[in-house]
Amino acid sequence: MARRSPPAWLYAMALIMALALAGCGGMGEGDALLRDYQRQLAEALDLPAPEPEPPGNIGAFPERQERLFEVSETREGLLDVYALRECHITNLVAARNNQLGRVAPPSQRWLYELELWRRLDACRDSEVAERLADDDRARLERITRRKTRQLPLVSWNSLFDSEEWTGNFSRASSALEPSDTDPLDAQLEALRWLRRATLNQFEPDWSPQSSTLEGHLKTLRERPHTAELLRALLLAEQRLGEANDLLTRRLDSRDACAPLDASGPDLRNRFQASPARQWLARLETLADRWLTAIDALLASHVSPPEAIAEYRHRWLSLDNPEAPLPAYRAVLDAHDRYWQRLAERCS
Repeated sequence: MARRSPPAWLYAMALIMALALAGCGGMGEGDALLRDYQRQLAEALDLPAPEPEPPGNIGAFPERQERLFEVSETREGLLDVYALRECHITNLVAARNNQLGRVAPPSQRWLYELELWRRLDACRDSEVAERLADDDRARLERITRRKTRQLPLVSWNSLFDSEEWTGNFSRASSALEPSDTDPLDAQLEALRWLRRATLNQFEPDWSPQSSTLEGHLKTLRERPHTAELLRALLLAEQRLGEANDLLTRRLDSRDACAPLDASGPDLRNRFQASPARQWLARLETLADRWLTAIDALLASHVSPPEAIAEYRHRWLSLDNPEAPLPAYRAVLDAHDRYWQRLAERCS
């Protein structure tokens, strides 16, 4: 009797499980490079190679309702808006309230609110306001003050409600790999432009173009750099910690130098020139540039909702010892100190 082949769904399930395991446990090029570094280190120190543990995943980005500010709608009657027609806002309000305006992406809603505030603010300080009836002048003042308060909140929401931004923190991403040599120049320029947009939104002489804004958001959408760098930092921290355990075991032994296959200084120089160490140094540089730009962008906005403040402190901070970049730097510094001790002791 012929043996039946497994059903197709079983192959699909096996493939999904393999991809999930690879994503959770590293197993990429960077992980292979660091594991090889560990094996060579163990051989040089005459110690068993460690059993690498899978690194943790990055934290989940806050849900939509946790990361956005509530911005109340400004409701004015048609006659009231018409009374302010010389402020040139009627066509703008009509465009916002039509079907296309109601489904516009967050970035376009910010551009709308920005233009509306600018027209109201300019009108309030013009001769037009002097010609208005008292009730209409008071209404113009009231709406302008409200839009002034709301604009920074709308600016925040336009960023944190966009798929381009939230996708940058996707937990489904993989770690950045050593062979990925694509420069971050375009992505960093996108972050810098968004920061300038936030800082200059109350400057009448600064005029953001919709095409420029959408182009920068498209650049950020191309890949989740934040998540890739954070996962690479977590992976490198884990593997360096395991390598540090090897060095401390050798340093804590009574005769630390006898089992070595070369002098301490020679070993240190050999491993400092290894591809793994070059990747670790490059990773620190990339992460510092990127997270510094993220930090500057967030600092340009209003104080964030609590959930975002907590996420920023835990995962994006430049100085919180438990955040990925400072934690990685700490374990890398410890690694260099252990090598220095070994070089001095076994010279």
